[in-house]
Amino acid sequence: MTAPDQYGQNVSIWQMSDPPNLPAAVKALADGVIPRGVMRFASASARGATLINTAAPVEGMLSWLQDVNRLEVYDGSDWVSIAAGTTGWISVPVNPADGWGTWADDSRSNNQGIFQYRVVYMFGQPTIMFRGGIGRSNSSTYTAPSSGFYQLTSMPLLPDARPSQVRTLVVPCSDVRSDRITLKLDVRADGHLRLYGIITGSTPPWVGFNGVMTAL
Repeated sequence: MTAPDQYGQNVSIWQMSDPPNLPAAVKALADGVIPRGVMRFASASARGATLINTAAPVEGMLSWLQDVNRLEVYDGSDWVSIAAGTTGWISVPVNPADGWGTWADDSRSNNQGIFQYRVVYMFGQPTIMFRGGIGRSNSSTYTAPSSGFYQLTSMPLLPDARPSQVRTLVVPCSDVRSDRITLKLDVRADGHLRLYGIITGSTPPWVGFNGVMTAL
């Protein structure tokens, strides 16, 4: 009869007193070890199709999803993200309308660097992070759009960086030639970014995004 492992993990170990049966011995070991390791799946749907019936997930299982480079743990009722692969910074496709732009090291954007974003996982939540800044060289002659906002993006952010609902954030701006030192940033479900609070005649020469983030 098989015996449990010495670490209390309920892995069945074939005993010398058991009838010789190599396939059964290997299966007993695999059935105990595999669910306790990090299982790899092409996607969440592939995992769902595999871990069913007697192989249904149990609390504490770990899996790596190859399509999104994400490590998840099963908490007894759902799979929760606990880590992600390295996610590089992506430049925000800034809308060039009205002279706004982004520069790596330039006083026009307060030397804050290129306006970029990336998606990371914090406390099991996909989170979008921003860095860098935008600016204008002729902010004093700017005419605010009639829509009441400036659409920062000429193209939407990548699908995994789009929230399910609008996320409203506060971003800093220069207090030179401006009536305010913060603006409102909307991260929209369609993947576009909108900036509110720019006023004709008192436009901030730069807007910053370093340290700005929100859960998606």
